[in-house]
Amino acid sequence: MTDPGTAKTEVLLEALPYMQQFRGLTFLIKVGGSAMEDEELLRSLLRDVVFLEAVGINPVIVHGGGKAISQAMERKNLEPQWVSGLRVTDREAVRVVEETLGRVINPALVEMLRGLGGRATGVPGKSVFQASRMSAQGADGQVVSLGFVGQVEEVDPGLVDAVVQGEQVPVVTPLGNEPETGATLNVNADLAASALACEMRVTKLIYLSDVRGVLRNASQEESLIPSIAQGEIEGLIEKKVIQGGMIPKVRSASQALDAGVKKVHLIDGRIKHALLLEVFTDLGIGTEIVR
Repeated sequence: MTDPGTAKTEVLLEALPYMQQFRGLTFLIKVGGSAMEDEELLRSLLRDVVFLEAVGINPVIVHGGGKAISQAMERKNLEPQWVSGLRVTDREAVRVVEETLGRVINPALVEMLRGLGGRATGVPGKSVFQASRMSAQGADGQVVSLGFVGQVEEVDPGLVDAVVQGEQVPVVTPLGNEPETGATLNVNADLAASALACEMRVTKLIYLSDVRGVLRNASQEESLIPSIAQGEIEGLIEKKVIQGGMIPKVRSASQALDAGVKKVHLIDGRIKHALLLEVFTDLGIGTEIVR
């Protein structure tokens, strides 16, 4: 029978080389999905972030809004519309998005990090992302305007870098500024995270979602693919191993690797302490994408 103290020591010793390797480096973590909706999971995740900070790693968070935005829109009787998986956002809706992200979700994440002993500062996405308006192809093949939905054109990481240099965790909203008008544009959080990771050339870009990672068979979690080389991505898409909402994630992962990000991880935010298990154990728990 293994002594409990020995088992705990072995866990710490397994983590030690990773702590030494990553000390002083920056990880960008995109938070979304169930980890945003379940307070216990969110607390577990943010405790992991505080742990990263405590061992000398520089975490940066980009967060989504998800259900909180949908609920806020419902309260104002705004019917959500979607085209190709992207939320159509009119002028009134973008006000709701900006208010929910900037005045509800972002301050709550910052406050929770501080309550767990971390140091954090909210960063408005409009100070980071310059964006242009997007359109998408509808079900009938026609091009449809998405309204106040943006794609990132330029990234200014200055404020994020300043927060990191101040030894705090930047918590960034996925909102862009339209330079010509000053309008707020709603940016997909996955794409905002990738764009910021590319500009900062972080060591790791970590996506938390509601799936284990890339599954060879979507109905079997035990078919998880633990590691994918960048050159395999398009072949897996053609074979429909990678499909749906996972396609933009892995393609943005490929772009991040091209820009100098060292490694991208896709992990399940529904698993408590998923972040620590992926970063500080030999086997990990999700899918890593590497050059």
